Amino acid sequence: MSHLLTTVADIGSWIWAYPLLVLIVICGLVYTFRLGFMQIRHFPYIMKQTFGSIFKKGEGEGTVSPFQAVATALACTVGASNIVGVPIAIAFGGPGGLFWMWICSLMGMIIKFAEIVLGIKYREINEDGVYVSGPMYYMSKGFPNKKAGKIMAWGMSFTMMLFLPFTISAQSVSAVQSAEMLGIGAVITGAVLTVVIGIITFGGIKRIANVTDKMVPFMVIIYLIGALIVICVNGSALPGVLVSIFKGAFTGHAAMGGFAGAGVSAAIRWGFARGAYSTDLGMGSAAMGHAAATTDHPVRQGFWGVFEVTISGLIICTMSGLTVLCSGVWTSVPAEQAGTMPTLAFQSVFGQDAGAVVISVAMLFFVISTMIVQVYYGERQCEFFFGTKIAKFGKLLFVCSIFLGSILNLSTIFAFLDLILGIALFPHLIALIVMSGQVVELKKEFFSDPKYYLKEMKRKER
Repeated sequence: MSHLLTTVADIGSWIWAYPLLVLIVICGLVYTFRLGFMQIRHFPYIMKQTFGSIFKKGEGEGTVSPFQAVATALACTVGASNIVGVPIAIAFGGPGGLFWMWICSLMGMIIKFAEIVLGIKYREINEDGVYVSGPMYYMSKGFPNKKAGKIMAWGMSFTMMLFLPFTISAQSVSAVQSAEMLGIGAVITGAVLTVVIGIITFGGIKRIANVTDKMVPFMVIIYLIGALIVICVNGSALPGVLVSIFKGAFTGHAAMGGFAGAGVSAAIRWGFARGAYSTDLGMGSAAMGHAAATTDHPVRQGFWGVFEVTISGLIICTMSGLTVLCSGVWTSVPAEQAGTMPTLAFQSVFGQDAGAVVISVAMLFFVISTMIVQVYYGERQCEFFFGTKIAKFGKLLFVCSIFLGSILNLSTIFAFLDLILGIALFPHLIALIVMSGQVVELKKEFFSDPKYYLKEMKRKER
């Protein structure tokens, strides 16, 4: 049995290390070139339309505000991987891994943009009067070959239904471990989380949005303030760290202290792998999270995808990386224990107890927000596959998986998760590439029509 698990885990790692990441890069390059490097050329305008319009309700049809939609999507994207995923990339790829995480994020911006644009274009209203969408909707309705599109959509939806209960349980394990650092028992944590998240998710997308649009800014700000303090205390090391990031990206990094050394290929492989995980690239979750947004055009809501990756992939991951690099803990901790680096970095500044509490609280909030939205996403998959009524029972199953994660040893099942997710993402990424022409047309429509794209902004950017 152990041999089988090892084989499955190796296959899953290989899929994520090579074919899947190559497909993500191809998808990112296709959209980057076909959309004219939009995420770079129009970045100031995109930030004005997102960060500069956070408190606007939005115009057009929808159920929740644009920011509530992005907060829902961010709640799933911003998770434990933003804290522990970055030091793993550094432990196995060296400081240069952080540079390739940035490159991955640049591609992720345009892929998320495309997911949201297609999601809004093909969204529909379900029996409860709520806007729903996702990869399964735009693959089944918008793929050139309708039969192939429906097969791909049903296949991905079914696979994701298998994947989500176990990844929710995995998040529950992280939450329990964080709570235990605060002296709270596993069963109590599991029971409380199950009840609270159940109450929130059974309230529908409006209640979820009302919770996440308050929780996400709070948890992100608290973590970033703590990380900034650690970086400032170790500010003298920052110039050298920045040099090592850019140098390591193209030359690798020699062994030092507990770091075994890494070549350029390792920096690229681990940087892209952790970058993809940290921003949920290619999973289509953004399209489901933004489906209910009130917007007048798919492209305008798509801008929030760029904003989302800027927050999760660039800002949060960069702060996590600089924290472990500036504090120097990355050279003293073996790669197998890379997940402990953020805690050690915070403890070096705040003290052993306070440092552990800050990281534990941050992890707890990140994981809770992720589970809330994953339960919602699971319901959407069930709805597409079985219909609205049965989806409500499916939601109950996803909620119960929170408690199971607090009492069971799921290591056996977790070995299959990377493999299952990898299989699910292949058809989606292929569909995104094939459907890129539709996104290009919508982008042209938006930027050529003064009703959508402000004339004065057009003149400024010329």
